[in-house]
Amino acid sequence: MDILTSIRDQIDAVRLPLYAVTVTAVRRPDTPLLLMLHWHGLRRDEAAGAAPARRRAVPGSALQLNARWHALEEIDGAMLDAAWQLGAWDMERSVRRGCNDAGASAREAHECRQAFGDNPLAPDSDAHLVAEAPDRDELMQLAARRGYVRWLFRPVRAGLWRAIAEDDTLDADGGRTPPCPVAPRALGEPQRAPVVYRLGRITRIVLP
Repeated sequence: MDILTSIRDQIDAVRLPLYAVTVTAVRRPDTPLLLMLHWHGLRRDEAAGAAPARRRAVPGSALQLNARWHALEEIDGAMLDAAWQLGAWDMERSVRRGCNDAGASAREAHECRQAFGDNPLAPDSDAHLVAEAPDRDELMQLAARRGYVRWLFRPVRAGLWRAIAEDDTLDADGGRTPPCPVAPRALGEPQRAPVVYRLGRITRIVLP
């Protein structure tokens, strides 16, 4: 599975620094993945009609990936590869139960909606997102029943974090040379605390 190419294509098209990258998958084999890229930047609000024009945050990008997969560890490996090559310090993997389960809280429902690009504060508006994901709503409903997994990393290469990165594993451009030396871990039962894969390290003494 190759997720990195889709991320790079979006970086080349949008040409803004990335704040974070997430991928969400329903806990059901061969369902589409939702890739979301969160950009750092402002744009003129042309609809405001006021002078001076207001500026709003650039909307995120949501892409549906229809790659075939049978085990969630396949996605784990592809995301580790992307996070490694884009210079992320770490990657988080969160396993969540369906928010329709008995005893699920309102917070869990809120997090599920966010994981699939919905804005719970403005459910009728997609102004926060540019989406090419025709099955996004159906995937969110399925995740509410079956549970889902969400991966998140913050890239240094082509990202907001390059100016402040302190990581001795990075190349000059903020990325890393493949392959990623960190192996995927088996997925367990849904839990509140994410699994964190540490990718970066500092081997020198950093003075204040």
